[in-house]
Amino acid sequence: MSDLAGQESPVPPLLRDRSGVQRVTNIELFFDLVYVFAVTQLSHYLIGHSTVAGALQTGLLLAMVWLVWSYTTWVTNWLDPERMAVRLLLVVLMLVSLAMSVSLPRAFEDLGLWVGGAYALQQFGRSVFMVIALRGHPLEANFQRILAWCVVSSALALAGGLAHGNTRILLWLGSVCVDLLGGIVGFATPGLGRSRTSDWTIEGGHFAERCQAFILIALGESIVIIGATLTDVKPVTAASVASFVVAFAGSVALWWLYFDQSAGAAAEMIARSDDPGRLGRSAYHLIHPVMVAGIIVCAAADEKVLADPGAVASTASAWMILGGPALFLAGHAAFKLVVWRALSWPRLAGIAALGLLGLAAGAIPVLALGACTAAVVIAVAVSDRLPWLPRPAEPAPRASPGEHARPGARSQDTESPNRRST
Repeated sequence: MSDLAGQESPVPPLLRDRSGVQRVTNIELFFDLVYVFAVTQLSHYLIGHSTVAGALQTGLLLAMVWLVWSYTTWVTNWLDPERMAVRLLLVVLMLVSLAMSVSLPRAFEDLGLWVGGAYALQQFGRSVFMVIALRGHPLEANFQRILAWCVVSSALALAGGLAHGNTRILLWLGSVCVDLLGGIVGFATPGLGRSRTSDWTIEGGHFAERCQAFILIALGESIVIIGATLTDVKPVTAASVASFVVAFAGSVALWWLYFDQSAGAAAEMIARSDDPGRLGRSAYHLIHPVMVAGIIVCAAADEKVLADPGAVASTASAWMILGGPALFLAGHAAFKLVVWRALSWPRLAGIAALGLLGLAAGAIPVLALGACTAAVVIAVAVSDRLPWLPRPAEPAPRASPGEHARPGARSQDTESPNRRST
């Protein structure tokens, strides 16, 4: 989504100046505050609906929340948030997102139209803004295709808001699938062609930093739940203090897994990639919500453990305690596989260990199960620091403009055999 190679084109005034490093702006961080509230709403929805159906509904709502945030993140990677028109766009999107977030607990009840309407308004309105703002620029064709797909997804979201029961769920699922599939197939549209990821030359470092911020938003919600739940515990016992320490250790371990090494190395990979759009779409746009889902489930599990640490784990509590970290590990393993094209065996071993813990889940207190789960995640995090295990590979230096690649030179999206990520 940039100037096509060798083609001169006017630069619309709302685009960022690409001459220097692109930083996340204050208005973007301000915009994210709405999604702190959205993640809180989702975790509380899951706590109140601790069933398979409730989990699937939470997942659907998370997909809708993620897509409106992610699509906006793509947009602000190109647009300059310091421009008044772009700031006003973000403020309007914030307002609509806040209305959507307020409505999430009753999304499948009487406020479905608020959720579906807010989703439709953001997807459609943002795309219209981009088509107008990029008139005469090669990016305009890409957003014309996006607009065509968003018309379909918005119609399904709005229809879902007006429908009831399973019909609402199916229509919203269709809307989410349209928006996800659109990116995968390059928003192929009859008469308009399709986009290539090589055309989506986003500023990779900025895009990675924005997605890292959403991981922090989710982890922040986990910390808030830990503190708020312990505040309500009366009296404070040794078991409640122990559960507080276990929950905190689990959150730190999740942070460590993502941010200790791979987050920075992956940001360098996408920043120096010849095709940052490919990594942005796969490693960040499609995979990061899986890790966010894992953190949300962990937060819900922490509240259950802190509320009654001595209770024997019910089926719902067990799948939350074990499923949240497993989901995060699976998402992070997929992230590392896409970025470095190598499997993370410690993460797969961690998932297997969590599965084995499930065999004993019904016979031990939730505190013991939570402690064992935290120990597994901590062990995986520690394995990243073992000296005999490989570290994430750093990208090869980007060739200077006009410099031709040497015959047989390795692509910067690959890595040397002795530096494969695990």
